Amino acid sequence: MSGLHVASGLSTLPPPKLSTPWKGPVDPRHLAFDIDGVVADTMKVFVDLARERFGLSHLTKEHLTCYDLRRCVPAPPHVIDELICLTLDDEHTAKIPAMEGAAEVLEHLAQWGPLRFVTARVWPESIERWLHALLPRIDCRAITVIATGNPERKHAILHELKVHYFVEDRLETCHLLAQNGIQPILFDQPWNRTPAPFPRVFTWKDLSLLLNLKPHEP
Repeated sequence: MSGLHVASGLSTLPPPKLSTPWKGPVDPRHLAFDIDGVVADTMKVFVDLARERFGLSHLTKEHLTCYDLRRCVPAPPHVIDELICLTLDDEHTAKIPAMEGAAEVLEHLAQWGPLRFVTARVWPESIERWLHALLPRIDCRAITVIATGNPERKHAILHELKVHYFVEDRLETCHLLAQNGIQPILFDQPWNRTPAPFPRVFTWKDLSLLLNLKPHEP
């Protein structure tokens, strides 16, 4: 959920299973990633802030069943806007936990070349520092972060980077990528659990298996 967006209900649908045929292995040099909702568990901080500062004590990440948070968070729009700003500010970005297993898989992928990340955040600096802290054994020069300010601009950047595969949590972005010749890999989150014709992974271990990476040969 790299560009957080501004009735609640807990999703009772089980996470959908991977139904799209997939042929590996993937060349890691043609792979890139979203950050928020894929590498970073950003919405955990959003939920924590909502509970601690605004008394939404019942709220959990599973309640966030839509990308437009105004449709699924029972709070006034100005509160949701404030929560989004807080979540993405420098102080709270630094506190975002990583998705389990993300660092290990990214370190493995870095053997093939620079890691590329394309985020819908407006400013890349705080999340770039976050990635450097997450991946201290990877040279900072081998980590590229591009902020588009709009998820609908991602496909143009990915074409410039010659990326063929992109790991993303926003379903609408996945459709747009597919329409523009880029294979999306959907990282499962409560806000993307409607049926989709894309490979879906639930963990970074799943992603590693899906990519079917061969041992790196220098």
